[in-house]
Amino acid sequence: MKKKLIAGNWKMNGSTATNAALVQQLLAGVGQAACDIAVCVPAPYLAGVEALVKGSAIAVGAQDVSAYDAGAYTGEVSASMLRDLGVRYAIVGHSERRQYHGETDAVVANKAQKALAAGITPIVCVGETLQEREAGLTEEVVKRQLAAVIHTNGHCISEIVVAYEPVWAIGTGKTASPEQAQQVHAVLRAQLHAATEHSDRVQILYGGSMNAANAAQLLGQADIDGGLVGGASLKAPDFLSIIAAAV
Repeated sequence: MKKKLIAGNWKMNGSTATNAALVQQLLAGVGQAACDIAVCVPAPYLAGVEALVKGSAIAVGAQDVSAYDAGAYTGEVSASMLRDLGVRYAIVGHSERRQYHGETDAVVANKAQKALAAGITPIVCVGETLQEREAGLTEEVVKRQLAAVIHTNGHCISEIVVAYEPVWAIGTGKTASPEQAQQVHAVLRAQLHAATEHSDRVQILYGGSMNAANAAQLLGQADIDGGLVGGASLKAPDFLSIIAAAV
């Protein structure tokens, strides 16, 4: 039976001092966690946080990765660079990247491929906007987004993590009900099952305003294998509470 994964997405937050304080609280409180744990931190702090958590149960993740290997791509960070820093995970296709940086399904699929080639596990984000949900397009949208990644990565698809993050529930305080989330997770599970005989290895996370109050109910759903946690991951007691719920 695969473990659940609780991954914190710090987004563009933090400083050397606040990061150290947060990590120290997490290390002091995490104990013998039953789940996998990761913190996805801003690029300038990857090396520092990796040094703080080295040898612990907490892995480090990046919030993005370049679609290019190397070269004249100013400001980009390649998968090999991330690997050099000890990064284990990389978020790809977060809705904020799709919305603000125009990342297409094809770009996201290529980024996942670069991560996998470097031995980094991509956390592939999929999710619909409120307009798409109200139009009854939820399944069509998430299946299209995941299909691009499956098409590009083929036999490696069992090595990814998927995160369902309804765009309308990110940072809004709104959360999909456990039943709504489970329904979409089941669709994604079936799509992965059709793509690989090892689909049972793939962790499918919920990523829409998971917090200490709703984590246990969400994580109790049959096809929810963890959480991609935003704001709550910046508060040690809340993040530790979510980790404790992931059994």
